[in-house]
Parts: sequence; C-alpha cells; structure tokens
Amino acid sequence: MGRIIKEMVVQDCPIRNVLARVCDKWSLLVIYTLKYHQNGPLRFNALRKQIPDISQKMLTSTLKSLEADGYVTRKAYAEVPPRVEYSLTPRAETLIPIMDHLIEWALDNMAVILKDRDKAAG
Repeated sequence: MGRIIKEMVVQDCPIRNVLARVCDKWSLLVIYTLKYHQNGPLRFNALRKQIPDISQKMLTSTLKSLEADGYVTRKAYAEVPPRVEYSLTPRAETLIPIMDHLIEWALDNMAVILKDRDKAAG
C-alpha cells in the first residue's frame, strides 16, 4: 500500500494528473450545473448565469479543458447569431455519483469545518 501511495504523489502519476484537472476551482461546479440545472444541453450564457461569479474567460477556459478531457461535448450550430450548446458525456455521467457523495459529505461537515477554521484563525 505504501508503494501505491508513493507512486500517486509523483508528478506524472495519472491519478494526480486527472484529479488536478477535474478538481480545480470551477470544473466540478460546471459539471454539476450541466447535470442538475437544466434538462438537456446548456448554452454558454445560460451556463454562465447559473454560475454568476465565474468570468467569461474562466468559463471558456474551463469548458475547453473539460471538452479536451472528454467530460463535456460542445455542439456549434451554423446560425446567426451563432449558437453553441454544452452537455455532459457518458464519462462525466460516471463522475456524478462520486460528486453527489462529495457534496453530501461537504454538507454534513461544513459547520464543523467552518468552526475549526475560525478557531485556527482566531
């Protein structure tokens, strides 16, 4: 077990690489929003309205990363004005149950974590 843990902290480890991309500040929130705030694909501006504190630049960057890693599909329509929709891939759908458990854990522990932060700061 110790060898496996040691290998997981090596910089080029696949686990570290994947988690660094999907667990940044915005990626899980974008995935969550695409899953739970709309039936079907979301357009860029609708997605941005659901996450009001994300900048346009950061949302664009996050969507590109999620698309590159196969979590999000981008469909552009040849219309005027152009219309682009984003949706989750089957790979992202397999992440949803894990996210649900993480959210549940966070909700169960948020109060005590905030209390501990106050103690540490104070």
